Amino acid sequence: MATIRQAMVATPVLEGERRPFPGREGLFNSLAAVVPEAEIELALPLIERVAELKASRDAVVVAHNYQVPLITAGIADFVGDSLAMARFASRCQAPVIVVCGVHFMAESVKLLCPSKTVLLPNLAAGCSLAESIAPQDIRALRRSHPDTPVITYVNTPAAVKAESDICCTSANAVAVARSLNARRLIMVPDRHLAEHVARSTGLEIIHSGGQCEVHAKYAGTDVAAYREAMGAVVLAHPECPRDVQERADFVGSTGAMDEYLETRRPRRVLLLTECSMADNVSVRHPEIEFLKPCNLCGFMKAITIEGVAQVLEGLCNRIEIDPLLAARARRPIERMLAL
Repeated sequence: MATIRQAMVATPVLEGERRPFPGREGLFNSLAAVVPEAEIELALPLIERVAELKASRDAVVVAHNYQVPLITAGIADFVGDSLAMARFASRCQAPVIVVCGVHFMAESVKLLCPSKTVLLPNLAAGCSLAESIAPQDIRALRRSHPDTPVITYVNTPAAVKAESDICCTSANAVAVARSLNARRLIMVPDRHLAEHVARSTGLEIIHSGGQCEVHAKYAGTDVAAYREAMGAVVLAHPECPRDVQERADFVGSTGAMDEYLETRRPRRVLLLTECSMADNVSVRHPEIEFLKPCNLCGFMKAITIEGVAQVLEGLCNRIEIDPLLAARARRPIERMLAL
């Protein structure tokens, strides 16, 4: 059973690229603990249809950690954070990439794969954090703080990335900040990530005040109550408010959380990030009890298996970026990747 579970979520080797259809038994075995049997049964025809369409279109599906288990285990060829998705897409040979994530993630894939067809199952899948910053905001910050390097979180539109000096992820934000050899930095748009970097580095960080509507809902009282009542190990994303981070046992990106769980194997865990992350990790670690308060991202949940099938059938909802803008937006990403 553990072997089947692991196979459903393991990162595929690039030579294979497309994960084989798991089959009815494989899905039931891997998802029984997190998805009702009736829901799996209802989804099977669509999952089978997506498998057929991927083969006929020579396409792969990349999915973010916040997608539901029926997507990550049933149709995704790769599961990871936004940057890992883009990296996988750029290294694989498939000419068609379906992004099960939000709009800025599909843009990131297109920036790293300009010659490939990139499809987003729902063009309305936005992001509250990405929408909190605009190119003119960065230009205004530069005028107010001349000669101050600008770090832009990857959770932003291409037009915002184009105005920055370098990008960062939640996993490498501290390393990126230190690499610039400056005492003062501008980091946009997430205030909580910026403050986390400031505390970790001792640098002066100027931010734009944005925040993720999902992570901002958590409070330090959540941590205290669950730890006292349940004795849980608390893992928090750096997009959570400061009082949450200070009370957590570990603060890190989704990838860092996954690594923590893989190496430490705590008995009972509270993950303070988007709800589906716990469901997906519990597929890999059925021995760990995951507690919730559960905050869902409505934008992520706008992506459905039906939507994936539709864009594969019509090759529609293509992500296109003006070549001049793309060239400017690609530079800060490439600078980050070169570190």
